[in-house]
Amino acid sequence: MEIHFLKDVVVLLGLSVLVIFFFDRLKLPTILGFLLTGVVAGPHGLGLIDASHEVEILSEIGVILLLFIIGLEFSLSNLYAIRKLVFVGGLVQVFGTVGIVMLLVMLFGYTWQQSIFMGFLLSLSSTAIVLKILQEQSAINSLHGKAVLGILIFQDIIVVPMMLFTPLIAGASDNVVLSLLDLLVKALLVVVGVYVSARYIYPRLMYEVARTRNNELFILTVVVTCALVTWITSSIGLSLALGAFLAGLIISESEYSHQATSIIIPFREIFASFFFVSIGMLLDISFLTNHLFFILAIVLVVVLLKGLIAVFATVILRFPLYSSLMVGFALFQVGEFAFILSRTGIEYKLLDTQVYQYFLSVSILTMAVTPFVLLNADRLTKYLLRISPNIINKRGLFAGKDFANDLSLAEGDASTLEDHLIIVGYGTSGQHVVEAAKHTNVPYYIIEFNAETVKREAAKGEPIVYGDASQDVILDYVNIHTARAAVIAISDQEAAKLVTQNMRKMCKSVYIIVRVRFVTDVERFFKLGANEVISEEFESSIEIFTRVLSKYLLPKDEITQLVDKIRSDRYRILRPLEAINKVKDGLDIPNLRVSCISIQQENGEITGKTISEIGLRQNYGINLLAIQRKEDLITDVQFDSKILLDDLLYVLAEPQKIEQFEQKIKHKSPFYGKPNEKRVIQN
Repeated sequence: MEIHFLKDVVVLLGLSVLVIFFFDRLKLPTILGFLLTGVVAGPHGLGLIDASHEVEILSEIGVILLLFIIGLEFSLSNLYAIRKLVFVGGLVQVFGTVGIVMLLVMLFGYTWQQSIFMGFLLSLSSTAIVLKILQEQSAINSLHGKAVLGILIFQDIIVVPMMLFTPLIAGASDNVVLSLLDLLVKALLVVVGVYVSARYIYPRLMYEVARTRNNELFILTVVVTCALVTWITSSIGLSLALGAFLAGLIISESEYSHQATSIIIPFREIFASFFFVSIGMLLDISFLTNHLFFILAIVLVVVLLKGLIAVFATVILRFPLYSSLMVGFALFQVGEFAFILSRTGIEYKLLDTQVYQYFLSVSILTMAVTPFVLLNADRLTKYLLRISPNIINKRGLFAGKDFANDLSLAEGDASTLEDHLIIVGYGTSGQHVVEAAKHTNVPYYIIEFNAETVKREAAKGEPIVYGDASQDVILDYVNIHTARAAVIAISDQEAAKLVTQNMRKMCKSVYIIVRVRFVTDVERFFKLGANEVISEEFESSIEIFTRVLSKYLLPKDEITQLVDKIRSDRYRILRPLEAINKVKDGLDIPNLRVSCISIQQENGEITGKTISEIGLRQNYGINLLAIQRKEDLITDVQFDSKILLDDLLYVLAEPQKIEQFEQKIKHKSPFYGKPNEKRVIQN
């Protein structure tokens, strides 16, 4: 049996591979690559796609998974902690945009219903693009980063009521009052169902599933939950998107939500690509070129309008002007959920073909310029502050007091942790590490894949999360980027390899200590990025040897010296670069890291320049301790010392500064920057 649209899927995915490859080389976001793929392959481009309806079905799955992920990431406790940002900042930004856009659009002769709907569309910003950039810039926990996050959360929530409200303003119902009552009754039933499921049914079900440690069963349960809730909401007349959001919300209230998110994300990326491709297929290039100047004028109005409203939304929360301007530069674009909402508008005749083409053109162009604006947002903000009236800066009219208190997240949430210890595995070794951490008042967070252990320890108040520590979502949740050290104490050595490799890929500065069984495994883990590898076989041999010597009545200090020498010699043999690490021995300063940064490619601002010309300390907050140049270790670093290609720089700085400096060296876009593949040894 021939699957007719299989050819179209192959064409789209094959073309996407080529486009995304070149977009990555040009340091452009992949979402724009998918949109361009749709433009090229669509009916207004080369006309390569015949089964456009089937492609739209695949894109609908992408929409469902997008909203399912939002539901999974939506935590009621975290929402309450940043409630003022979400409900005040978000409310002002969204409804302020809706109101002003409505008035402007009505001036062009459109009905109030069409004008409100256009306000709905333009009020939404791109969660996918903005949060990805902020995360790569290590700015998600900054003051403006939290403000952006809060407003985007409100936008992601409000898009569902917008979908439900659209048929009412379109006059799809003869009796608006009855329609509203019907909507409220359905909403009430759904809320009760979600609450009961999230509180009493689903946690017990997922506990039993997780106890089996069967990953296939866990995946199937999550997918069935999404499909079931989506089908139920659809069958009572509500949208598929709402059902997907509610399904994610049900799972989010259990301790298994982070693992569920890590499972769904790969599927979401595939199907979401079809969504963005299908949007690109709708864009008429000839329309864009024929109306280019008018479209660019609309883009300018949208950018200024949304940016200023976003600034105002944070100003009234008494944010500093710098942070408010940074929020404005982050939220000026039209987002991906506006595309989803636009389909509802087309269905209910609130958008005609011409207005829809204007909307597509403006949306895609604003999304296209977002990465470039955010890359230069700090520079633009400082420039605006320099030329702004002195009364604003000196009197501090926008500087509030205690505004940071509103940004504290729920107690026990790892996102507030800095300089903490991550413990992977809560077996005997993990428990001993926790006891030591408690005794020395070291903040820590535990990752464990045993559902019974997680339930038991969480009830005791331990900071513990259920999940696979090799997944990005889980490591992001425990704030790997600000952690000081990580201990991997799991018995599954293959799993430990994946965890070590992904930890090092995600964070260059965290100090990774791994427990392994055999001496033969030690070098393998060093190559994966571990800083210290402790062999149970080797340590057991030392313990036996120590007790034997004690029986021969050797002095304890001689036994200690001998054991230290054996350990040092053996691990040095296993790790040839140990000698280099002597430059870092004994250094333990809170909130600072000693890291080794490799200069792997030419950079006009770094390579060939002296320390003074680069301004390492002044511009980047980096203190250079030593330079490893081929076989030479240069410890006497002067201001006129040059940094050359293939140098290894031993630096002292805050983890965030190190991450930012590495990004600068690699000249990578905030989108999908590849980690340095060369082994880097850090402290």
